[in-house]
Amino acid sequence: MATPCTIRTRKFMSNRLLNRRQMVVDVLHPGRANVPKEELKELVCSMHKVDDPTAMVLFGFRTAFGGGKSTGFCLIYDSVEDAKKTEPKYRLARMGLLEKAHTSRKQIKEGKNRGKKTRGTGRRIARHKAAKAAK
Repeated sequence: MATPCTIRTRKFMSNRLLNRRQMVVDVLHPGRANVPKEELKELVCSMHKVDDPTAMVLFGFRTAFGGGKSTGFCLIYDSVEDAKKTEPKYRLARMGLLEKAHTSRKQIKEGKNRGKKTRGTGRRIARHKAAKAAK
């Protein structure tokens, strides 16, 4: 931690349907380019009394023109299971909660084009075969 940063949350909302609390996070960091998400996670955890930091998601941070201020979004889930149910797979992979399947770009494109050649009811079967071949 080179220079301290200040965190403010606004637009706080408790979303009971998705078992989470959500808010906009404003980070003031004069003299620094930006603040790492791990550092932000610690600070927000202490502010909002979060038991499990793995159930928290920080994303969408943009630094204001001229620097010194960043704004992003924070979701604090009640449990990791709730996060896994609701969050998109790419964000779960970023957090380390999901292992991303690595397939080459060429395999994905070949499977897509194989699927385009069939029509009707056979299309679903062909896509299924293409997906199996890619694995």
